[in-house]
Amino acid sequence: MPSILNSLKLLADPTRLRILLLLSSDPLSVAELQQILSMGQSRISTQLSQLKKEGLVEDQRSGKNNIYSASLPPQLEKVAREAGKELPETKQDFASLKHILQKRKDHVRAYFDQLAGKFGREYVPGRSWKSLAEAMLKILNYDTVADLGAGEGTLSQLLAQRAKHVIAIDNSEKMVTFGQSLARDHKLPNLEYRLGDIESPPIDDASVDLAIFSQALHHANHPEKAIAEAHRILKPGGRLIILDLLQHTFEKARELYFDTWLGFSEVELVRMISEAGFQDTETVVVDRESTPPYFQTLLATAAK
Repeated sequence: MPSILNSLKLLADPTRLRILLLLSSDPLSVAELQQILSMGQSRISTQLSQLKKEGLVEDQRSGKNNIYSASLPPQLEKVAREAGKELPETKQDFASLKHILQKRKDHVRAYFDQLAGKFGREYVPGRSWKSLAEAMLKILNYDTVADLGAGEGTLSQLLAQRAKHVIAIDNSEKMVTFGQSLARDHKLPNLEYRLGDIESPPIDDASVDLAIFSQALHHANHPEKAIAEAHRILKPGGRLIILDLLQHTFEKARELYFDTWLGFSEVELVRMISEAGFQDTETVVVDRESTPPYFQTLLATAAK
């Protein structure tokens, strides 16, 4: 555990305090901290080095960048947040942080805009008919289904053949437009596309019987928030299904597929599902690709 005395000395510096407050909210790169704080790289790197030496921040390699996150003990985090209220820059820092996170989403959205209409022909990590079929066996006879992060709606169209109402959510306007045209062409009036984010889907509370994420969760900035939102929109007794990549080390996925997370371990996924309030969680690896980088697909199910 970090020294309380040394940590308080570090927190007394306004720049280090601002950095810690930002990293307590979201993991960030040095370049992103530069944009938010309007400071040079060397100055920020020096502060990060001091904070890391004391164990107050951690870093993880992501492609060409190191991504930093705070690792403050709860009592120190509380002190930091109270001290941050006295800094005149705090409000602007978090406004800038919101802008940076939106830029991340816009970057990912632009990638998926380019893929609209190509998903049936382009390779997507973790997507296989075998894994989809495993999931389909568990989702028969649901009245209202939410496909969260639906893309153009390949899975939504399959679901619409059995469910009374399918709501497909995606944050790419082109994906939604393309999906709507497919629904019309395939005569699926019960398939509805809505433009929105999986971390705040435009769906009423307790209104769906099944919420499903199919290779969408690793694109979320805050996957735990997306899972919590799935809990919000599900009726009591409703089911959650997650199909995503098992944790891997293929760093190029961040650049090739705009992945935010390199998959999830079973333990990590179970933790996020449980913290959101779900019960009876089950996980199983349903597919293992035979060619490098050997992606594996993890299926998780739970009940509200």
